Amino acid sequence: MPDAAVVSRARRLRACAVLVLVGALLAAAGTGAPSAARPPVDATRLDATGSGAVGGVGAGVGGTAVDVTATDHARIALYQQAVSVLPDGARAEVPADALAVFLPGTRVPDPAAAVLAGALGATPTTAAALGPRAATQAAGAQRTWVAAGEVPGAGGPYEELARAALLDLHSLTVAEGVVVAGWSEKWRYVWPRDSSFVAVALARTGHLEDALAVLDFLARVQEADGSFEARYLPDGSGPPDDRGLQTDGTGWAMWAAGLVLAEAPADRRTATAERLAPLVERSAGRALALVADGLPPASPDYWEVPEVEVTLGTAAPLVAGLEQAAVVLEAAGRPGPAAEAAAAAEGARRAVVDAFGATGYGRYATRGVPDAASAFVLTPFWSTAPHDAAAAWRASVTSMLRPARGLAPGGGWRRDGVSWTPQTTLYAWVAAEQGDVAGALRWLDVVDRHRTSSGAIPEKVLADGSPAAVAPLGWSAACVLLAIDALERATPERGSRGLT
Repeated sequence: MPDAAVVSRARRLRACAVLVLVGALLAAAGTGAPSAARPPVDATRLDATGSGAVGGVGAGVGGTAVDVTATDHARIALYQQAVSVLPDGARAEVPADALAVFLPGTRVPDPAAAVLAGALGATPTTAAALGPRAATQAAGAQRTWVAAGEVPGAGGPYEELARAALLDLHSLTVAEGVVVAGWSEKWRYVWPRDSSFVAVALARTGHLEDALAVLDFLARVQEADGSFEARYLPDGSGPPDDRGLQTDGTGWAMWAAGLVLAEAPADRRTATAERLAPLVERSAGRALALVADGLPPASPDYWEVPEVEVTLGTAAPLVAGLEQAAVVLEAAGRPGPAAEAAAAAEGARRAVVDAFGATGYGRYATRGVPDAASAFVLTPFWSTAPHDAAAAWRASVTSMLRPARGLAPGGGWRRDGVSWTPQTTLYAWVAAEQGDVAGALRWLDVVDRHRTSSGAIPEKVLADGSPAAVAPLGWSAACVLLAIDALERATPERGSRGLT
């Protein structure tokens, strides 16, 4: 019976390994896996703000209905479930099918769990050889970074979501100030738009120096005339392709500079403004030329497609940026340029309201196509929203709602059943800034419940609720942090535990 004994021993060892791995997975659940503590979102209570009733069907362009039971929905793979931080500072994808286990509170793979997963024939968190001591040191460094700031929603139901978003922003930071949009090959670049949102999120979570470093990188790659390419190589050597200039980047950089400055301590305000001034002054000069006749010329915006007429997604960020440019330049002791920026902001604002207000702040001034850019004329973007803009923003949801209860970029977007987390999280933040706590919580819940098994926020959520495409996405992680932070700022008396 010796062979039977050997088989029995092998089975016992394998069973022990399985138990250890399962234990590690359960222990890691609190550091990355989506929460199941809250009841499912009631889809029948989602209206334009995420808090009314539509019965699951949205009206598209020209009144076309969105059938949430349609079978021709897009199927898109999940490219990876997270980005891991290796002991040498390198980043690596975590395969979508991996039994991912990280050292607690980090995105550093657990070396023991990776070995066990490989021994069991499963896909480990990483195939890289990890020394326990080096992994422990890397994990300590990432925990120290998180602890140096604040986790929005700490002590409440969104703490884990916020902590995972912070870890993912840190994991997407591949060098000082260099935050790539995602880790998949075609996303491993720096978009000025995405980085601007990340900078604001970092500043509002207590990582001011990191936020300033992000804007320093944008200042380094910016053209002398204040323009920006669509995206840049992480080494700052230029764009990766001939996608060309995108005007909204100029607006977003100024806007982010103003909101980052607002987080600087009083005794550092002047020095911070002076540090930001070159980026802002170049951007303002470019923006002044673009809006000299009212609306700027047509340009691709966050849809990343060519345009023959100006979109709200291009025009509104320039207004937001010029308003903040005036603040930064005034604080930096440059009253002349500050006054020019303020005057240009007011003129551009009137032009946008006149052109886009008549069609409900849709994508184009010539026709009423709802668009997520309707959020860009509200707080936290414009200092004062047009009187009818909030209603238009709420109304935009009807045609943008998708089967998983997230949002498409606009009412004119393709009807493939896919929810996009940048827009869903954007609406969570804007809802929080408008004081719509219920709406913000519902949008956050949609994203929270459709994360990857590592807890990262994907770019897309399919009609059946599956996370898809890139994960994590920096823009979405930033908006989640900003939404939770705004909820706390709006209801300080309730505390983070009141965000239910």
